[in-house]
Amino acid sequence: MKAGIWILPALAAFGAGGLLRSQYERDHFVVEETWIRSPKIKRGRTVVFLTDLHDKEFGEKNQRLLERIRQEQPDFVLIGGDTMVAKPGLAGLKATEHLIAGLRQICPVYYGNGNHEQRLYREQESYGKLYQEFCRLLIQYQVTYLSDASVEVDEDIRISGLNIAPVYYRDVFPGKMDPEYIARHLGRADKERFQILLSHSPLFLDAYAGWGADLTLAGHFHGGTVRIPGLGGVMTPQYQFFLPCCGGTFEKDRRTMIVGRGLGTHSINIRFCNKPQVVVVRLNKEVSQNG
Repeated sequence: MKAGIWILPALAAFGAGGLLRSQYERDHFVVEETWIRSPKIKRGRTVVFLTDLHDKEFGEKNQRLLERIRQEQPDFVLIGGDTMVAKPGLAGLKATEHLIAGLRQICPVYYGNGNHEQRLYREQESYGKLYQEFCRLLIQYQVTYLSDASVEVDEDIRISGLNIAPVYYRDVFPGKMDPEYIARHLGRADKERFQILLSHSPLFLDAYAGWGADLTLAGHFHGGTVRIPGLGGVMTPQYQFFLPCCGGTFEKDRRTMIVGRGLGTHSINIRFCNKPQVVVVRLNKEVSQNG
């Protein structure tokens, strides 16, 4: 009986400790590095990939984040979408502007859409001219906007940004994507250049690899919110549980997908064993054993 007296206080203390830990993690990002080699790459590049900022700022105007990115001396930055929170009454672009303005002082920036940018576009009756203002900011700061578009970077790299239809973001049972969906939006993958694909959802690696993406960069799942060692992310924003693709590096037919754990949160403002993440990708020429 006496032991039972301590159960509720113990649970309360555990919950409070968890919330404090979550707040700490949300304010302290990590930088994690992946090396990619390909015979298509003519010279080494350092690429920084950011996704799912959701209005989060690390320091005033994101200066702490920007300074850490500057230290990596990137050749270019790729944004995988969802820099803002597209919810009626809450949507704004202040953090987005601070981010892209700061990044453009470092290097070229390429921006692909997430579901929140697409929501601003589709639901303009709810968001007014916010999408037009977003596009104006990209032009003002000379950010290359890859909305169902591609761009060549030098002679050896092509970057494409795919807009994903709402059916693929559907809760629990998203539609099945095939490579032809991507081809209808972007044309065929570049077989000569190293083909990078920005596609916000990580659920469709088979389609991305089948289309011909040498490297796909995705996000959307926020690392699974809570990560358990050995099990990975617990829950996605689409209420799917224990999906392996919540964060990390994955291979399909010698093609790679990197899933960023994101930088911010929304709706479920929790991170546990899941610090915000800056992804650094080192692209290098593959050297044959024969030299």
